[in-house]
Amino acid sequence: MQDFFIGAINSIKHISIFSIVDILVVSYIFYKGYMLMRETRAEQLLKGILFILALIPISYVLRLNMLYFILSKTLTIGVLSFVIIFQPEIRRALEHLGRSAFDETHNIRDVKEREAVVDQIVTAVEDLAGTKTGALIAIEQGTGLGEVTGSGTIIDAEVSSALLENIFVVNTPLHDGATIIRQDRIYASGCVLPLTNNTGINKKLGTRHRAGIGLSENSDALVIIVSEETGVISLAIGGRLTRNYDKEKLKRTLLSIMHDKENKKVKSAGERVKSWIKGIQNKR
Repeated sequence: MQDFFIGAINSIKHISIFSIVDILVVSYIFYKGYMLMRETRAEQLLKGILFILALIPISYVLRLNMLYFILSKTLTIGVLSFVIIFQPEIRRALEHLGRSAFDETHNIRDVKEREAVVDQIVTAVEDLAGTKTGALIAIEQGTGLGEVTGSGTIIDAEVSSALLENIFVVNTPLHDGATIIRQDRIYASGCVLPLTNNTGINKKLGTRHRAGIGLSENSDALVIIVSEETGVISLAIGGRLTRNYDKEKLKRTLLSIMHDKENKKVKSAGERVKSWIKGIQNKR
């Protein structure tokens, strides 16, 4: 027993600061990976993989050769299937890590300029809702929407309510796609968005809403949808859709989200740790 403790103490003495940093970095990566997969389809598949990993050594020790062979082959195929099936989740996780690792530069530079742009957007949305004209407007944030804008027509014009309303007039060339707001300009219109694969959303929602949710799942864009049938204004963020906005509520929400993002990027690592600890304490 004494030799064991002496050996343990000697091992601790040989642990360098680099080893400690290595352990902390790996722990952080695993933690962030789990947090990104939590409450997604990938979480259930991960539990299945962990279950198989636990059974493999058990079947080997008990000499269950057939079971061991099947499980080991299943694991090999399962890892490849995980990458293929959950490509959207993996892509979204990597984008999230990219946004977290580097400082985000907010798309609209000045507070007053941001408010003016948002005011033009919500004015157009209110007018479109009043006439039950369908619309789909995405405000680009940290994640670039280059793939989306490439499917539409580049406009690169100043944001104005009149231009936005004109774009979505029925039977005009660009009315049937999404309009992308990049920085403080209307960058592209008539863009094709990816449809959501979420089968749990309301069946009454049409293609326009599904496209808006789909883009919000694959990016951090703020997506505004105006229903052509009811004139209801909706907002899709992070794969979640909230409805029944009016002009003032929509403006407050957009500005609040943009303001929170701006505050978040200037938080120091110490402040983030404090907020995590406070959140854990509140859950107890």
